[in-house]
Amino acid sequence: MNFILNLLFLATFLAFAAKRLMIYLHALQQDDYNNERLFAWIKRHKVFDTKLSLGLAALGVLVWILPAFLTVLVASGGLLYTAYADIDPRTRSKKKLVLTARAKRIYFPALALCGLSALPLLTLNPLFLILPVQAVPLMLVLSNILNQPYEKAVQKKFYDEAVAKLQEVKPKIIGITGSYGKTSVKHILGHILKAAAPTLITPGSVNTVMGITRIIREQMEPNTKYFVVEMGAYGPGSITRLCALTPPDAAIIIAIGQAHYERFKTLDTVAAAKYELAQDTLSRGGHVTVHAQTLEFAASRKIYEAHKDHFTVVGEAAASDLVISSVTQTKDGLIVEITWKGQDCTLKAPLYGVQHGGNIALAFACAAELGLAPEDIIIALSRCPQITHRLEVKPYPEDGLLIDDAFNSNPKGFAAALELLPVLKREGGRTILITPGMVELGEAHDAEHTKIGELAAKTCTIVLAVAAERIPTFVSAYRAGAPEGQILTFAHFKDAEAWLGANRKPGDVVLIENDLPDLYERIPQL
Repeated sequence: MNFILNLLFLATFLAFAAKRLMIYLHALQQDDYNNERLFAWIKRHKVFDTKLSLGLAALGVLVWILPAFLTVLVASGGLLYTAYADIDPRTRSKKKLVLTARAKRIYFPALALCGLSALPLLTLNPLFLILPVQAVPLMLVLSNILNQPYEKAVQKKFYDEAVAKLQEVKPKIIGITGSYGKTSVKHILGHILKAAAPTLITPGSVNTVMGITRIIREQMEPNTKYFVVEMGAYGPGSITRLCALTPPDAAIIIAIGQAHYERFKTLDTVAAAKYELAQDTLSRGGHVTVHAQTLEFAASRKIYEAHKDHFTVVGEAAASDLVISSVTQTKDGLIVEITWKGQDCTLKAPLYGVQHGGNIALAFACAAELGLAPEDIIIALSRCPQITHRLEVKPYPEDGLLIDDAFNSNPKGFAAALELLPVLKREGGRTILITPGMVELGEAHDAEHTKIGELAAKTCTIVLAVAAERIPTFVSAYRAGAPEGQILTFAHFKDAEAWLGANRKPGDVVLIENDLPDLYERIPQL
């Protein structure tokens, strides 16, 4: 009898563990399989089991008065119900869990480890089962650690194949980094270069070693002349590692700012990390295009002073190599007036957001340094498509507009999006903002959200705040600045979108600003 009861216990525990592991695997996958960041996420959001553990604890007390088989049945029922109630991140997430080959190599051994951890505790007292329930994320991390030698071997094989392909094709590589704007500048420059020659750009926000490796292996053609690579920094040394894979012939450094501040702690550290790209490019005699703002830090200034002849500085000051005279937002796009090598030029692009004025100027300068004629660059810019999810303006039902800025999460871009609302506002329509705020601002979180709240008060008729408890200074600043405005709070983005669907009016202009990934918004309640 005990054998059958223990077998039932084990089977139902494995069903529970199979579902619960997927929740933690989903978070691990979103954080690039980094164990430390998974633990930090669990600790920060208290993503550990409470409901099932409390139930098992209560049942452990009652075991002395209940029949053994009834205790097991109730505990097994609790395990099965929890497995049923837990979300399935493969289907019920914004960025769904993908069971890639790597994910499976971590998941199935972790499930086996969960079973082994529960096996010695399968007594008739459910109290002891709390330990393996709480240990589920530990088993996942242990499996990830055990998988590392094989994973490194697989990654090295792919990496070597990518390096061999680059050596065979020999494209001119342009590296792009910055605290924000990387994807936008990559999109703009890639469009310009594609008009001149076969060009490959890393898609979306792909900016890690293995992500870039995959793009090289799967998408690079033998005739590729230009390869534009977005380079993300997760700490000092990150960009140096990327440069080892894709040694840049040219570089663009866009901005040094608060984005990802929590990882770097100081802006000086951010500047030093981003300028690893400049150092690597200069070591091969390449050219570096930077925004003047990036030179405000000791580390970047030192590199610039030593290699001025290999730099193009873009900025508003007259001393800049490319001077931005003005940036004007119209309903049809941007007009950027510049002076380049003594010649005044007007750059027009069907893009939205004044922050793209600097992005356009940086792309123009880099393309010109690569040898493209200014007149050809100007023509290409006039046909530049909008950037997906980055101030992408789309038609909305009943003569409205949707401004999709879902992939933005920095103060400068947020402010530019809010300033766009009055430009595009329809007569008689409302301006509506949906946002959960910004992330990874560190100590600047409250101050930056106060500024954004004050600006939203001037530009937004209605604010739909998602997970408003994260951004109390934004909420209070909006209420103080717009006493007649309307601010509503929602737990999830889908709830705000449902409200909008039910309450939309003709001529409304809706701004979706920074649709947070599941790691920040949809925290599992275990």
